[in-house]
Amino acid sequence: MKITAIRATPINLPLEAPYEWVFGELPGFSQTIVEIETDDGIIGLGEAPTPGAARLIDEVLAPRLIGRDPLDINGAEEVALPFWTGVQSINDRARIIAFGAIEMALWDIRGKLWQQPLYMLLGGAVRRDIPFTDYFAFRPGHETTPEAVADYCVRLNAEHGTTYFEGKISTPDPAPSLRLLTLIRDRLGPDIMLRIDSNQAYSLATARRMARPLEELGVRNWEDPVATPEEMARLRQSCSIPFSTHNIDLGRALSLGVPDAIVSNPTIHGGINRLIRFIGACEQSGIDFWCYSGDSGIASAAYLHLSAALPWLREPSQSLFRMQPIDVTQEGPFRPQDNVVPVPEGPGLGVTLAPDKLAYCHRLYVEQGPINKYHDPLRPGTYRRLPLA
Repeated sequence: MKITAIRATPINLPLEAPYEWVFGELPGFSQTIVEIETDDGIIGLGEAPTPGAARLIDEVLAPRLIGRDPLDINGAEEVALPFWTGVQSINDRARIIAFGAIEMALWDIRGKLWQQPLYMLLGGAVRRDIPFTDYFAFRPGHETTPEAVADYCVRLNAEHGTTYFEGKISTPDPAPSLRLLTLIRDRLGPDIMLRIDSNQAYSLATARRMARPLEELGVRNWEDPVATPEEMARLRQSCSIPFSTHNIDLGRALSLGVPDAIVSNPTIHGGINRLIRFIGACEQSGIDFWCYSGDSGIASAAYLHLSAALPWLREPSQSLFRMQPIDVTQEGPFRPQDNVVPVPEGPGLGVTLAPDKLAYCHRLYVEQGPINKYHDPLRPGTYRRLPLA
């Protein structure tokens, strides 16, 4: 079996409404969808978290891989990526991310050829119902007050059985954010899970002032409360809430004693193989790991399978699924019910590309350009600087 074609399609995945975060308003995500076709007619699917990966795949990686055996994943990495320490030392993240999408598609091909879901290729399922949090935030045109956000969470609980919640807590004045958390806790009781994400918004002094009320609200985890891991280590001295981060520097985490969890996904690490090894290192180090959201159903399916197969992914991953009105797969967007999404049981990733939806999302990208995640409507043409408070 040989690779005969590799297609990389940049797309926009809009949210039903922008949400407010530390850098302004986030209206959606721009991704690259990868299709790898073989001479046996099998098509593997992958995804990169940036649209720029499409050009790199088309111009650099695809010519190196066409004609190769798609089952030889290590061989594909050898011809597609320079030696790993060299790629890291020059911070060539674009190449790592692009290869991660290709590697995901090669795993999908392997599962389809052998008629096994990805989790079986990884050793079998330790769980089939994968836990996720439902996300909340201030959203212009939707939930613009603490009361409205709390109402939204109450509806999720009543209609979908949600008891795992995670939300953006990064208002320049922390008071509205603290109020909305208080309302959610008061209205839904002591047993719901509350995790928060500040995206490095706050100064160390402000985070220290916030720590006590957040502890009293029973916050389960605080993601990136301050600007650096070193500040996080200092915040640990006055805050008992576990911390998480998107920073994947595990050695730095071990030397500082923080964070308690790392939040990432397969494409950032260069694919499924490397993420499995990274999670194993986290397990050996006693550092939790879960996945973040904002992808299409393709990458989402990948971390559903990883969560099914790897016991150490014991905490809920993040989910923006409820806020996504469209997906490029026939099965998506996934929707948690009673906090879980079943792992797909089809071969490979277990999802099917919907060509009409892919064409629609690609057209959005062509017509609108890549989605600007750093758009600040209050100061057009500028970028917010951190910390906010």
